[in-house]
Amino acid sequence: MNTYNPYMSLPGITPEEMAVLHQATSSLSDTQKQSFYMVYSSKRKSAQDILIFTLLGFLGIAGIQRFLLGQTAMGIFYLLTIGFCWIGTIVDLINHQSLANEYNQKMAYEAFNIAKMGL
Repeated sequence: MNTYNPYMSLPGITPEEMAVLHQATSSLSDTQKQSFYMVYSSKRKSAQDILIFTLLGFLGIAGIQRFLLGQTAMGIFYLLTIGFCWIGTIVDLINHQSLANEYNQKMAYEAFNIAKMGL
């Protein structure tokens, strides 16, 4: 039985994220799991990164966290409205963990599909 868990090396990984990853990779072969890990680790965003970029919104550069999460239209809107007059930035500051988790779940799904296809 292989006890090595490569996901433990990901910065800021939560038990919920670990459970999603184990569920996503349970049907993959070892080669596919390696491919999944490589793709997922390159696309994954840590909650701490989202927090730091959200805090930049208070310095007048609002919306960077939304660009980082692939939400370009929302990022532009934040940028033009100074983060909805900082209200949206405060909400993102509170919800930075859930924003990261949601993004990472989408990336896990993408990585699973890439690994399953063998690309």
